[in-house]
Amino acid sequence: MRKTALTNEITYHVFTKSIAEYKIFNDPKEYSRMMDVIKYYGKEKPEMKFSRYAELRRNNERNEVLSINRVKDDLVKIIAYCIMPTHIHLILRQEKKDGISIYMDRILGSHTRYFNIANDRKGPLWEGKFKNVMVDKDEYLYHLTRYIHLNPVTAHLVEKPEDWIATSYNEYISKDKKGICSFEDVLDITPNLYRDFVEERIEFQRNLAKIKRFMMD
Repeated sequence: MRKTALTNEITYHVFTKSIAEYKIFNDPKEYSRMMDVIKYYGKEKPEMKFSRYAELRRNNERNEVLSINRVKDDLVKIIAYCIMPTHIHLILRQEKKDGISIYMDRILGSHTRYFNIANDRKGPLWEGKFKNVMVDKDEYLYHLTRYIHLNPVTAHLVEKPEDWIATSYNEYISKDKKGICSFEDVLDITPNLYRDFVEERIEFQRNLAKIKRFMMD
């Protein structure tokens, strides 16, 4: 656990990256699996490791999967996320004591085990403990979601944020609220207005990234 405990019912920007910026997400399958992991471990008491749960789904064992998915208490509320080739951004609200620390240990550990087995590799995958910043203002939260959703565009991986599969952006601009995130009670999102809000910042965020790289060279 972290030396300084995080507070329940408080929202945090949580982010972590791979060791030496090692590329740990390489194809749509890996991104898709991590999205499933992010969703699965959001509950307080998962009944099994995600690998077993995924196996049940692959084998179409519907009754067992439905039993596992029954309503449980949330460990964290997932407000937004973006998975990049070398790092992950999450906006989380802690619901249970030590919830974010437990949750991050689960999702990062799950991907480490999966990645090491798939690549005949041993050892840690992530650069130390995750980092976190408290989000204490609604306006900051709103702008933070935009920054996170624009990460793939800023990195020139895609031209439009909706083209990146491993992000919550499409949940924000869709009227269909079935997804990973639960943001309705903390953000008042109108899909069309939110799309405009994000897209108007694309060039600014790209230019800012260029300036940062120039200053670091």
